[in-house]
Amino acid sequence: MVSTSLSNSTINTTRLTRSTMVAIKILCTSLNLHASASSCSSRHFHSYPSLFAISRIGAVWDISISVPPISSKRAKRMAHFIARATLGLSEPNKIDPPKISFAAKEIDLVEWKGDILAVGVSEKDMAKDENSKFKNLVLQKLDSHLGGLLSEVSIEEDFTGKSGQSTILRLPGLGSKRVGLIGLGSASATLAYRGLGEAVAAAAKSSQAIKVAITLASSEGLSFESKPATASAIAAGAILGTFDDNRFKSESKTPLLKSVNILGLGTGPEIEKKIKYAENVCSGIILGKELVNAPANVVTPGILAEEAKKIASQYSDVFSAKILDVEQCKELKMGSYLGVAAASANPPRFIHLCYKPPNGEVKTKLALVGKGLTFDSGGYNIKTGAGCMIELMKFDMGGSAAVLGAAKALGQIKPSGVEVHFIVAACENMISGTGMRPGDIVTASNGKTIEVNNTDAEGRLTLADALVYACNQGVEKIVDLATLTGACIVALGPSIAGIFTPSDDLAKEVLAASEISGEKLWRMPMEESYWESMKSGMADMVNTGGRQGGAITAALFLKQFVDENVQWLHIDMAGPVWSDKKKNATGFGISTLVEWVLKNSL
Repeated sequence: MVSTSLSNSTINTTRLTRSTMVAIKILCTSLNLHASASSCSSRHFHSYPSLFAISRIGAVWDISISVPPISSKRAKRMAHFIARATLGLSEPNKIDPPKISFAAKEIDLVEWKGDILAVGVSEKDMAKDENSKFKNLVLQKLDSHLGGLLSEVSIEEDFTGKSGQSTILRLPGLGSKRVGLIGLGSASATLAYRGLGEAVAAAAKSSQAIKVAITLASSEGLSFESKPATASAIAAGAILGTFDDNRFKSESKTPLLKSVNILGLGTGPEIEKKIKYAENVCSGIILGKELVNAPANVVTPGILAEEAKKIASQYSDVFSAKILDVEQCKELKMGSYLGVAAASANPPRFIHLCYKPPNGEVKTKLALVGKGLTFDSGGYNIKTGAGCMIELMKFDMGGSAAVLGAAKALGQIKPSGVEVHFIVAACENMISGTGMRPGDIVTASNGKTIEVNNTDAEGRLTLADALVYACNQGVEKIVDLATLTGACIVALGPSIAGIFTPSDDLAKEVLAASEISGEKLWRMPMEESYWESMKSGMADMVNTGGRQGGAITAALFLKQFVDENVQWLHIDMAGPVWSDKKKNATGFGISTLVEWVLKNSL
């Protein structure tokens, strides 16, 4: 029973909704609320004001509530229920990933039948003779069947084969309804060919094409060994270009593209194997994109853990999953990680997936560690002002998305000879009376103490305990990925990730993997003299130094939690995790991680 008194009238409320009763229990065991006052001692009241909406002019309400006490653990569970139940009621629509049939064929281009025949051309391919006719033999043949129209259009539209250029013609006279020229530019081979696939997918969307063919004007210039990799990159581009993350839109169109023929690059089991590899990696990239794109009221630490368990269930022949809750993390003395998580109503989840090959001896043990901040408010050092990007801080779990995306891809590829641990310390960095304060000292699981001089340098605190945990799994090499510092974006821009490692050998391995994947990495210095700025008068270290060299001091901080016998490399992916142009996640890091693991499986 709740008795309320309003000036000159009395309202007796004898029935409460279930959600209101839950909210009352969480608020406190005895509470007086005054609607005329603007403050309240309970943070839950401020978080969920709609439960007690009072809006009558001139009225002064006095509410007295008495309820029996409840345990703090039960209260936290109820708080989590309310947080999930009242945050926008958003549920993602189920969208199936693109299902495209790929086939590598050798066929005369003018005889191919379908919706779009797309030819990838370089600037060299577009060279013409004194009669303004193509010198390239493939383009000559097509142009001849089209009565010289291709050469005419390329001149009129100033099409030179640069990256990003394309022209699509709707024409009679060929088996294909449309013929297109797609510029390859001068980018690296992988990026150029993936871009070709993406451009064709975009053209297929706009023309509602179902069947397309893709070829190169100069495929004869490719070595026999490089042709399967070229086909793989084209296939990857077609899949990723077809995929649209429309889960949160009330209306969306389903792409119609169902068939892609790759012409002129050969046939046989090797090229089919590489195309299948592209499909597997792209499934992981799509998962990574979806995790980063989803808002923080949908992807919480608990939901991230559920996604990890789904991977382990789907590929149970090679994966096992362990999810640690708060009490289990306390037993492992993860004070640094739990300090960050303390303010949130959504409890942290420590995720550990383990891949073991289905058969054969394990020769190498690796760990992939991903930063898993599903939302970062900055804590008491709250993100404010222009450029703080607080509205995009759902992407602060981009490292964990890369790790889980790589896990999904590897679960399908099933490499032999390598054991891989996928580790994520998932949590939110929020603000509350239970949260970590500037000046607090936390103790990591290796016993090192950290004075928190900035609560917005939280990612490294969670990674500290994750790295210690990874080392305890007996691994030989660790790669961690994190959207760690704005300083790295300032240094390298939005498209390049910085890598930091004391190991030249590991740097070479990861850079070689990125060359194959087409993702851009740049090695940064580990300047030990900068550690002076990270020293504390009270603890072993502070969690952030000055503004200068911020990405370097962050990497030096992480190094304190890695066993000196373990090779370790840190990837700061704060820039390339997100595309401002497309307003979408990029899936960065997944292709490189998969390539690196495969190289270590040989």
